[in-house]
Amino acid sequence: MTDTARQDELDVADDLGGELVRTIRLLAKAKAKLSSMPGSTDHSSFPIIATLVVEGPRRTSALADVLHTEVSTISRQTSALVQQGLIERQADPNDGRACLLAPTDAGRELYARARQERNRWLAATLRDWNGDDVERLIGLLTRLNTDLADNLGASNDPTPQGVTHDEHSGQ
Repeated sequence: MTDTARQDELDVADDLGGELVRTIRLLAKAKAKLSSMPGSTDHSSFPIIATLVVEGPRRTSALADVLHTEVSTISRQTSALVQQGLIERQADPNDGRACLLAPTDAGRELYARARQERNRWLAATLRDWNGDDVERLIGLLTRLNTDLADNLGASNDPTPQGVTHDEHSGQ
């Protein structure tokens, strides 16, 4: 690879990086707006609920691993979610000394409402796009997410929350 080709690749990466930062900021703003709806929970805790709804009961350490977060952070957040009645602790059938965290009916309902609001917001955002462009975006984002996970060695990176590879749909 020549120095020119390398610089061209770096220039493209810089352009992409700028757009990704803008996207992340806008999505953070949208996430905060969606999480401020009545009956919602703190947006930083929502991935826990979503993971438990989509993937089923998990130990605290497994949640931390999947969400790329410290166990102490997950422990603090799950304690608050238990107090709110959105998740519950259950005995681990494979290890009586451990417990699993699982969504309650209220947690599943919150997840469904939040996902519905997110989908409405995305549909409104993309209403002027044609179907081919939306499908191309989904394909490119799927590819980017896969490559990011691979590059980070995130082999435990889950399918997007609430999504099958065929659906392509968290807050």
